[in-house]
Amino acid sequence: MCLRVWGGKSGTVHRERSQLASEWSVHCSQFGTLSKIQSERAAAMATFLRAFGRFFTKHPLAGNGLVYGTLYVGAEFSQQTITRKLLTDPPQDIDRPTLARYAVMGTFIYSPILYNWYKWLDKTFPGTAKRIIVKKLLLDQFILTPPLLVIFFTGMSLMERQSSITEECRQKFLPTFARSCLFWMPAQTLNFVLVPPKFRVVYVGSCAFAWVNILCWVKRQKMLSSN
Repeated sequence: MCLRVWGGKSGTVHRERSQLASEWSVHCSQFGTLSKIQSERAAAMATFLRAFGRFFTKHPLAGNGLVYGTLYVGAEFSQQTITRKLLTDPPQDIDRPTLARYAVMGTFIYSPILYNWYKWLDKTFPGTAKRIIVKKLLLDQFILTPPLLVIFFTGMSLMERQSSITEECRQKFLPTFARSCLFWMPAQTLNFVLVPPKFRVVYVGSCAFAWVNILCWVKRQKMLSSN
């Protein structure tokens, strides 16, 4: 009797151990599958980054245009998500024509200007000495920025087919330029001191993600009546 009871408990323990071993095997298999998937994703990402790096090196203008245009549209999309989806009841659809206008402005207008500007600036004023950085900052902020703002407001007004393509620029240029000084001068100090020349436009595009959100906010402010 005692033997039969002991044997029964032993069989139960054996079955429990077998079940635990089976579950452990399943968990190990799942972990191995997950690790394999993560490794494959990491390898795919590394391959993509290498391919993009080669493309960027071989076609810097096109690469900068792609990155800068994407960031420009992303900034406007984030603004629309907040203003049209989160802060509006009921939520409104994304304004795709406006996204298209920002894509044109960022990819085909701003990007070539910035690429050639920084290429000329680095060639004309090489180095990171203090006086060189100051010259670059002043030229960038007071020579490049005003035309860029004029191009932005008049270009967007033109694509929007407004009756006056200069009215918005006249009303919003000065306050926008003041904000740009507060934003871009610290950002450009880091740009000229730390960022390698071939990544200048990408860095500026990353900063532009924040700056264009400011521009989008300014753009949405109502204009005073011309009367």
